[in-house]
Amino acid sequence: MSGKLKKGIYIIPSLFTCGNMVCGYLSIISSIDGNFTKAAWLLILAISFDMMDGRIARITKTTSEFGVQIDSLSDLVSFGIAPSVMMYQLVLNTMGKTGMAVAVLFVLCSALRLAKFNIKINDNVIHNSFMGLPAPASAGLLISFILSYELFISDPGQSLTYKTIPILMKNMPLFFKIMPVVMVILSLLMVSNIPYISFKNLKLSKPKAFRLLILIVLILSLVITFPQNIIFILFSIYILLGGFAYVAKYWRILMKKKWRKYGN
Repeated sequence: MSGKLKKGIYIIPSLFTCGNMVCGYLSIISSIDGNFTKAAWLLILAISFDMMDGRIARITKTTSEFGVQIDSLSDLVSFGIAPSVMMYQLVLNTMGKTGMAVAVLFVLCSALRLAKFNIKINDNVIHNSFMGLPAPASAGLLISFILSYELFISDPGQSLTYKTIPILMKNMPLFFKIMPVVMVILSLLMVSNIPYISFKNLKLSKPKAFRLLILIVLILSLVITFPQNIIFILFSIYILLGGFAYVAKYWRILMKKKWRKYGN
Protein backbone atom coordinates (compact mmCIF):
# COMPACT_ATOMS: atom_id res chain seq x y z
CA MET A 1 0.00 0.00 0.00
CA SER A 2 2.82 2.40 0.87
CA GLY A 3 4.49 1.65 -2.48
CA LYS A 4 1.31 2.64 -4.35
CA LEU A 5 1.02 5.80 -2.23
CA LYS A 6 4.61 6.76 -3.06
CA LYS A 7 3.98 6.26 -6.78
CA GLY A 8 0.87 8.43 -6.49
CA ILE A 9 2.87 11.20 -4.84
CA TYR A 10 5.44 11.08 -7.67
CA ILE A 11 2.66 11.46 -10.24
CA ILE A 12 1.21 14.66 -8.70
CA PRO A 13 4.01 17.09 -9.79
CA SER A 14 3.98 15.55 -13.29
CA LEU A 15 0.24 16.22 -13.57
CA PHE A 16 0.88 19.93 -13.01
CA THR A 17 3.73 19.79 -15.55
CA CYS A 18 1.43 18.14 -18.10
CA GLY A 19 -1.16 20.82 -17.34
CA ASN A 20 1.51 23.38 -18.24
CA MET A 21 2.12 21.68 -21.62
CA VAL A 22 -1.60 21.32 -22.37
CA CYS A 23 -2.13 25.04 -21.73
CA GLY A 24 0.78 25.85 -24.03
CA TYR A 25 -0.62 23.70 -26.84
CA LEU A 26 -4.13 25.12 -26.47
CA SER A 27 -2.60 28.61 -26.51
CA ILE A 28 -0.95 27.85 -29.88
CA ILE A 29 -4.30 26.76 -31.32
CA SER A 30 -5.98 29.92 -29.96
CA SER A 31 -3.26 32.12 -31.50
CA ILE A 32 -3.70 30.45 -34.89
CA ASP A 33 -7.46 31.09 -34.59
CA GLY A 34 -6.73 34.76 -33.79
CA ASN A 35 -8.02 34.59 -30.22
CA PHE A 36 -5.00 36.25 -28.60
CA THR A 37 -6.63 37.12 -25.27
CA LYS A 38 -7.55 33.47 -24.69
CA ALA A 39 -4.06 32.41 -25.81
CA ALA A 40 -2.44 34.82 -23.33
CA TRP A 41 -4.59 33.76 -20.37
CA LEU A 42 -3.84 30.10 -21.13
CA LEU A 43 -0.14 30.91 -20.85
CA ILE A 44 -0.73 32.74 -17.56
CA LEU A 45 -2.32 29.48 -16.37
CA ALA A 46 0.71 27.60 -17.72
CA ILE A 47 3.01 29.83 -15.64
CA SER A 48 0.90 29.01 -12.56
CA PHE A 49 1.24 25.28 -13.24
CA ASP A 50 4.99 25.73 -13.78
CA MET A 51 5.36 27.49 -10.43
CA MET A 52 3.42 24.77 -8.62
CA ASP A 53 4.94 21.58 -10.07
CA GLY A 54 8.49 22.22 -8.86
CA ARG A 55 7.32 23.47 -5.46
CA ILE A 56 5.11 20.41 -4.94
CA ALA A 57 7.98 18.12 -5.98
CA ARG A 58 10.30 19.75 -3.43
CA ILE A 59 7.70 19.68 -0.63
CA THR A 60 6.88 16.00 -1.24
CA LYS A 61 10.56 15.18 -1.93
CA THR A 62 9.64 13.63 -5.26
CA THR A 63 12.09 15.45 -7.54
CA SER A 64 13.44 13.20 -10.27
CA GLU A 65 15.38 13.30 -13.54
CA PHE A 66 12.15 12.42 -15.37
CA GLY A 67 10.44 15.42 -13.77
CA VAL A 68 13.26 17.74 -14.82
CA GLN A 69 13.12 16.58 -18.44
CA ILE A 70 9.33 16.68 -18.83
CA ASP A 71 9.30 20.12 -17.18
CA SER A 72 11.78 21.45 -19.74
CA LEU A 73 9.78 20.01 -22.64
CA SER A 74 6.62 21.61 -21.24
CA ASP A 75 8.39 24.95 -20.76
CA LEU A 76 9.65 24.88 -24.36
CA VAL A 77 6.09 24.43 -25.62
CA SER A 78 4.48 26.99 -23.27
CA PHE A 79 7.22 29.62 -22.93
CA GLY A 80 9.14 29.20 -26.19
CA ILE A 81 6.91 28.04 -29.03
CA ALA A 82 3.50 29.31 -27.82
CA PRO A 83 4.47 32.99 -27.19
CA SER A 84 6.54 32.99 -30.41
CA VAL A 85 3.52 31.80 -32.43
CA MET A 86 1.30 34.33 -30.62
CA MET A 87 3.59 37.25 -31.44
CA TYR A 88 4.12 36.05 -35.01
CA GLN A 89 0.37 35.91 -35.62
CA LEU A 90 -0.21 39.35 -34.10
CA VAL A 91 2.92 41.39 -34.90
CA LEU A 92 5.62 39.61 -36.89
CA ASN A 93 3.69 38.13 -39.83
CA THR A 94 3.66 41.52 -41.62
CA MET A 95 7.48 41.65 -41.60
CA GLY A 96 8.09 38.75 -44.00
CA LYS A 97 11.30 36.77 -43.51
CA THR A 98 12.54 39.19 -40.83
CA GLY A 99 9.48 38.50 -38.69
CA MET A 100 9.93 34.76 -39.18
CA ALA A 101 13.60 35.03 -38.16
CA VAL A 102 12.69 36.92 -34.95
CA ALA A 103 10.08 34.28 -34.05
CA VAL A 104 12.53 31.41 -34.71
CA LEU A 105 15.29 33.15 -32.74
CA PHE A 106 13.01 33.38 -29.70
CA VAL A 107 12.26 29.63 -29.84
CA LEU A 108 15.91 28.67 -30.30
CA CYS A 109 17.10 30.85 -27.43
CA SER A 110 14.34 29.46 -25.20
CA ALA A 111 15.54 25.92 -25.97
CA LEU A 112 19.17 26.87 -25.27
CA ARG A 113 18.16 28.58 -22.02
CA LEU A 114 16.25 25.51 -20.82
CA ALA A 115 19.11 23.17 -21.75
CA LYS A 116 21.53 25.36 -19.78
CA PHE A 117 19.15 25.31 -16.82
CA ASN A 118 19.07 21.49 -16.86
CA ILE A 119 22.87 21.36 -16.73
CA LYS A 120 22.86 23.67 -13.69
CA ILE A 121 20.33 21.42 -11.94
CA ASN A 122 22.45 18.33 -12.55
CA ASP A 123 25.50 19.80 -10.78
CA ASN A 124 23.65 19.26 -7.44
CA VAL A 125 24.42 22.80 -6.25
CA ILE A 126 21.71 25.09 -4.86
CA HIS A 127 21.70 28.32 -6.89
CA ASN A 128 20.17 31.55 -5.59
CA SER A 129 19.89 33.03 -9.07
CA PHE A 130 19.22 32.00 -12.65
CA MET A 131 22.02 32.42 -15.18
CA GLY A 132 20.24 34.23 -17.99
CA LEU A 133 16.65 35.41 -18.14
CA PRO A 134 14.26 32.52 -17.29
CA ALA A 135 12.07 31.45 -20.22
CA PRO A 136 8.80 31.94 -18.24
CA ALA A 137 9.80 35.55 -17.49
CA SER A 138 10.57 36.38 -21.14
CA ALA A 139 7.30 34.76 -22.19
CA GLY A 140 5.50 36.56 -19.35
CA LEU A 141 6.41 39.97 -20.74
CA LEU A 142 5.02 39.06 -24.16
CA ILE A 143 1.89 37.54 -22.62
CA SER A 144 1.19 40.60 -20.47
CA PHE A 145 1.77 42.88 -23.47
CA ILE A 146 -0.88 40.95 -25.39
CA LEU A 147 -3.38 41.34 -22.54
CA SER A 148 -2.81 45.11 -22.29
CA TYR A 149 -2.76 45.62 -26.07
CA GLU A 150 -5.99 43.67 -26.54
CA LEU A 151 -7.64 46.03 -24.03
CA PHE A 152 -6.31 49.01 -25.97
CA ILE A 153 -7.62 47.91 -29.38
CA SER A 154 -10.94 46.70 -27.94
CA ASP A 155 -11.75 50.24 -26.77
CA PRO A 156 -9.16 52.97 -27.46
CA GLY A 157 -11.44 55.46 -25.68
CA GLN A 158 -10.90 53.60 -22.41
CA SER A 159 -14.62 53.21 -21.55
CA LEU A 160 -13.81 49.77 -20.16
CA THR A 161 -15.06 47.75 -17.24
CA TYR A 162 -11.41 46.98 -16.44
CA LYS A 163 -9.40 49.66 -14.70
CA THR A 164 -6.26 50.60 -16.61
CA ILE A 165 -3.21 52.81 -16.16
CA PRO A 166 -3.68 55.65 -18.69
CA ILE A 167 0.01 56.42 -19.32
CA LEU A 168 0.71 52.76 -20.06
CA MET A 169 -2.30 52.32 -22.34
CA LYS A 170 -1.42 55.50 -24.22
CA ASN A 171 1.97 54.00 -25.13
CA MET A 172 0.61 50.63 -26.30
CA PRO A 173 1.02 51.56 -30.02
CA LEU A 174 4.69 52.35 -29.35
CA PHE A 175 5.21 49.04 -27.55
CA PHE A 176 3.55 47.31 -30.51
CA LYS A 177 5.98 48.92 -32.98
CA ILE A 178 9.12 48.04 -31.01
CA MET A 179 7.97 44.53 -30.00
CA PRO A 180 10.18 42.79 -32.62
CA VAL A 181 13.22 44.54 -31.11
CA VAL A 182 12.02 43.61 -27.62
CA MET A 183 11.76 39.96 -28.69
CA VAL A 184 15.33 39.99 -29.98
CA ILE A 185 16.54 41.54 -26.69
CA LEU A 186 14.61 38.95 -24.67
CA SER A 187 16.13 36.18 -26.78
CA LEU A 188 19.66 37.44 -26.14
CA LEU A 189 18.98 37.91 -22.42
CA MET A 190 17.89 34.26 -22.14
CA VAL A 191 21.25 33.01 -23.42
CA SER A 192 23.28 35.67 -21.57
CA ASN A 193 25.22 35.25 -18.32
CA ILE A 194 23.22 37.95 -16.55
CA PRO A 195 22.03 36.62 -13.16
CA TYR A 196 18.33 36.90 -12.36
CA ILE A 197 17.04 36.35 -8.86
CA SER A 198 15.42 33.00 -8.10
CA PHE A 199 12.60 32.88 -5.56
CA LYS A 200 12.61 29.07 -5.32
CA ASN A 201 15.21 28.76 -2.57
CA LEU A 202 14.47 32.03 -0.82
CA LYS A 203 14.74 31.61 2.97
CA LEU A 204 13.25 34.37 5.05
CA SER A 205 13.50 35.30 8.70
CA LYS A 206 10.29 36.29 10.49
CA PRO A 207 10.74 40.09 10.01
CA LYS A 208 11.52 39.59 6.33
CA ALA A 209 8.60 37.19 5.94
CA PHE A 210 6.25 39.81 7.40
CA ARG A 211 7.54 42.49 5.03
CA LEU A 212 7.23 40.08 2.12
CA LEU A 213 3.63 39.33 3.12
CA ILE A 214 2.83 43.05 3.08
CA LEU A 215 4.48 43.37 -0.36
CA ILE A 216 2.52 40.38 -1.70
CA VAL A 217 -0.77 41.82 -0.42
CA LEU A 218 0.06 45.16 -2.05
CA ILE A 219 0.94 43.51 -5.37
CA LEU A 220 -2.21 41.37 -5.31
CA SER A 221 -4.30 44.47 -4.63
CA LEU A 222 -2.76 46.18 -7.66
CA VAL A 223 -3.22 43.08 -9.82
CA ILE A 224 -6.89 42.89 -8.85
CA THR A 225 -7.35 46.60 -9.60
CA PHE A 226 -5.30 46.79 -12.81
CA PRO A 227 -4.97 43.08 -13.82
CA GLN A 228 -3.44 43.28 -17.31
CA ASN A 229 -1.35 46.41 -16.78
CA ILE A 230 0.27 45.39 -13.48
CA ILE A 231 1.28 41.97 -14.82
CA PHE A 232 3.06 43.77 -17.69
CA ILE A 233 4.77 46.17 -15.28
CA LEU A 234 5.90 43.40 -12.90
CA PHE A 235 7.55 41.36 -15.66
CA SER A 236 9.16 44.52 -17.07
CA ILE A 237 10.59 45.45 -13.66
CA TYR A 238 11.98 41.94 -13.11
CA ILE A 239 13.72 41.94 -16.50
CA LEU A 240 15.08 45.49 -16.19
CA LEU A 241 16.34 45.06 -12.62
CA GLY A 242 18.45 42.07 -13.63
CA GLY A 243 20.06 44.06 -16.44
CA PHE A 244 20.64 47.16 -14.30
CA ALA A 245 22.16 45.10 -11.46
CA TYR A 246 24.53 43.41 -13.92
CA VAL A 247 25.64 46.72 -15.46
CA ALA A 248 26.02 48.33 -12.01
CA LYS A 249 28.18 45.42 -10.82
CA TYR A 250 30.65 45.78 -13.69
CA TRP A 251 30.56 49.56 -13.45
CA ARG A 252 31.72 49.30 -9.83
CA ILE A 253 34.48 46.88 -10.84
CA LEU A 254 35.61 49.27 -13.59
CA MET A 255 35.62 52.22 -11.19
CA LYS A 256 37.70 50.24 -8.64
CA LYS A 257 40.26 49.40 -11.32
CA LYS A 258 40.50 53.07 -12.29
CA TRP A 259 40.96 54.16 -8.67
CA ARG A 260 43.72 51.57 -8.19
CA LYS A 261 45.42 52.65 -11.40
CA TYR A 262 45.45 56.33 -10.52
CA GLY A 263 46.09 55.61 -6.87
CA ASN A 264 49.36 53.91 -7.72
